[in-house]
Amino acid sequence: MPRNSPPAQPPASCAVPAEPVRFDGGRGPAVSAEVAVEAPVSIVYGNLPYAVMMATPSDLEDFVAGFSLTEGIVTGIDEIRGIAIQPQPDGIVVTVDLAPGRFREHLARRRNLSGRTSCGLCGVETLSELPMARAGAREGQPISRNAIHAALASLERHQPLNRLTHAVHAAVWCDATGAILAAREDVGRHNALDKLIGARLRAGHEAGSGFVLVTSRASFEMVEKAAIFGASTLVSISAPTSFAIERAKRLGLNLVCVARDDGCIVFAGALAPELETQAR
Repeated sequence: MPRNSPPAQPPASCAVPAEPVRFDGGRGPAVSAEVAVEAPVSIVYGNLPYAVMMATPSDLEDFVAGFSLTEGIVTGIDEIRGIAIQPQPDGIVVTVDLAPGRFREHLARRRNLSGRTSCGLCGVETLSELPMARAGAREGQPISRNAIHAALASLERHQPLNRLTHAVHAAVWCDATGAILAAREDVGRHNALDKLIGARLRAGHEAGSGFVLVTSRASFEMVEKAAIFGASTLVSISAPTSFAIERAKRLGLNLVCVARDDGCIVFAGALAPELETQAR
């Protein structure tokens, strides 16, 4: 897709006054606290508004590219001809220019909900309407315990906004050795993953060998997004839900959760065979 000139976007964090209070009755001096910015982002395809998402206003082109893929609006980055970002007094409007054929399909598509995989199941009327990525074996080799441990060891260095605000999630793409190749942050865990997917797509990278690591729980939406991107393994630092485990098994996605310094738990699929038993 064409690369638009970087627009002027609001900052990802801002300083606000705050008053510390101690539980023993004392009070500390007033401080200036750095907080994460959360802004309404209106996503428009052509001239048709699609959804308003609450997001951190950084890497918005990546966010909308990834969102468009995981929402099923596009099937590949080549179907997006351009992205225009327009800050407004009350939020940000992001307009996506779709390829003509894809835009016609979008017009014909029934609009059921504000975010198919990005806001849970709001708007779904029957169980048959639940989103479902294509099942089948994911590309890429099983990931080793050592790769996950290496990624966790360097994760904090790739979270500058969280170090500043302690309020945002991260999603990172790691190669088969655990080296972090791309990272994105956002107040929303879904948004962070969409940003990461969009960044990889816009840079011309497919999933291939490697894995996704997220700093949130593993819900079914996170499993769906990782599977749509084509990742073979999703690692989360928090626990999964039962639906996430079920979906991962059906999609052939390796799901590794509660990933900490001292180990992890494999809930679906497997790690590299020679290390699988040790990592459980």
